[in-house]
Amino acid sequence: MSAQKLTPNTLCKTAGADSILQILGRSKDADPDKAALLAPGRTVLTRGALWAQFHYVGHALVKAGIRRGDRVAVVLPDGPELAVAFLTVSCCATFAPLNPAYRTEDFDFYLGDLKAKAVILPAGEDCPARAVAEKRGIPIFELTTDAKAPAGQFVLNSEPQVPSWDETGFAGPDDVALVLHTSGTTSRPKMVPLTQRNLCCSARNIATALALTPDDRGLCVMPLFHIHGLIGALLSSVVAGASVMCAPGFSADHFFAWLDEFKPSWFTAVPTMHQAIIASAAKHAATIRRNPMRLVRSSSAALPVPLLLQLEEAFGVPVIESYGMTEASHQMTSNPLPPRARKPGSVGLAAGPEVAIMDEAGQFLAAGTTGEVAIRGPNVTHGYDNDPAANARAFTNGWLRTGDQGHLDVDGYLFITGRLKEIINRGGEKVAPQEIDGVLLTHPSVQQAVAFAVPHPSLGEDVYAAVVLHTGLPVAETALREFALARLLPAKVPTRIVVVNEIPRGPTGKIQRKKMAAHLAPALATAYEAPASKTETLIAKTIETVLGRSQVGRNDNFFALGGDSLRAVQVMARLRPALAIEIPVFLLFQYPTPAVLALELERRIEEVDLAALAAELEKLSPEEIDRLLGDPIR
Repeated sequence: MSAQKLTPNTLCKTAGADSILQILGRSKDADPDKAALLAPGRTVLTRGALWAQFHYVGHALVKAGIRRGDRVAVVLPDGPELAVAFLTVSCCATFAPLNPAYRTEDFDFYLGDLKAKAVILPAGEDCPARAVAEKRGIPIFELTTDAKAPAGQFVLNSEPQVPSWDETGFAGPDDVALVLHTSGTTSRPKMVPLTQRNLCCSARNIATALALTPDDRGLCVMPLFHIHGLIGALLSSVVAGASVMCAPGFSADHFFAWLDEFKPSWFTAVPTMHQAIIASAAKHAATIRRNPMRLVRSSSAALPVPLLLQLEEAFGVPVIESYGMTEASHQMTSNPLPPRARKPGSVGLAAGPEVAIMDEAGQFLAAGTTGEVAIRGPNVTHGYDNDPAANARAFTNGWLRTGDQGHLDVDGYLFITGRLKEIINRGGEKVAPQEIDGVLLTHPSVQQAVAFAVPHPSLGEDVYAAVVLHTGLPVAETALREFALARLLPAKVPTRIVVVNEIPRGPTGKIQRKKMAAHLAPALATAYEAPASKTETLIAKTIETVLGRSQVGRNDNFFALGGDSLRAVQVMARLRPALAIEIPVFLLFQYPTPAVLALELERRIEEVDLAALAAELEKLSPEEIDRLLGDPIR
């Protein structure tokens, strides 16, 4: 960290576009009266007013002894105040936003891990973050807003706005501007420090990919404690000189009213938000027509191709899917704007950092070969904070290994096939759950789908899936499995496909596959129901014998009970002589419960009986057939 001391105006004139302070200053100098931030029920915050707010916040922090490099935790609801807090605090210190929905134990972990020098909270609000900060002796800034003030303008500790500025050191390009923790979907959250240069580079990359200009207006519905909202929606707009409406959280009910009120030219969201928007789009078709946009962006999770097509049909604009992660200050790749090709199912071309595919040894792989996605560039973090073991695993010769599996095609488009830590090892067969998601989502009744691993006594892991159905389009689990069997290799077909009302997600909307089995345990449980026919009883008793179980019900899944391909062979070998028909082993994969298998076997027995009768009839003369039927030939 440099020890030089600069005033804001001096820094803006001497620095390159590698600090948020410099971006704010140049924006103010270009047009101080132009709108910067907007919000429902608030007047516009201009670029000049945003610059004045930076002066005020900087003075308040310095007066309290906060300096560059000090971490200031911020626990505020989504909206313009949180946006302005990021843009101003990060110019003087390190901004560390935390989800207000965290529990007391969460705040205790994060505030301790951050070693926060201060916490900014809504004035007077009794919340877990306050209790933890007080217990830990962390100073608290009380943030007060005035509904009549411009969007994002606030006061700290009830101190009035001050015009003067105490000259001090401001954050330079290589100072840490933002600290976020990884989502922890597959491991303990790691702390990711991102410099001013990292953030500004990524924001410019996004603005370039989307061709943002001062005439654009973004609609920010993403949470601002997440890299997608902070950089993908907010800072990308600011660096382009565009205005941005900061919503008080996402609401599908309010989304279309915001289109009418603020007339954005684009918005970015995660697929779950897009799904909620599409669910209401038809009844708001007139609103969409009144407020044409230039593009829709999606990031932070895989966008199902059917949903992409629905969005493009509803809004009549290109949907740009991109690929990002916290460690890259958000964006790594992006599909290009028309007229260049967009490839559904791909997260696009490198859009900032270099992108390559590596094998386990760190060797680069050719186009079309699947391996681990790796990146390097000025937007990429230099490493996790205070975690040398994680850094050793994550970095290879200056390249960050993302943990994502994928391949590049011959045109340089990246296709993600899954998280390496989420790959399901089903008896040695490696299964990418995203492939299963994609197949299930093509079923006309399925609105959302997620495949995940469950423990299995002999296979190690088995494949299950959960789906949310479209309203009014019911479908049975057996029909969904038959649909998947026709489109996937047998080893990739989920043993169970359960229908649920909603799929559990993390605070940023990401599916947490590693936690799905625990989350859905009640839905996966099967209540015992006694066999209802002789054939069902025979099948259930045979499964009990082969698996060594005391009681198997008519709806119990053979594989969920611990069955595998070898034991399936044993079950069918015992059933063949008992039923006196040929039974292929694959039937148990297709019909894994006594109830559905019995129906199929009874159908086959009936076919065998009819075939035998037909064969016997073929041997008879017309006169003999006539006598049997009691209908004389005329």
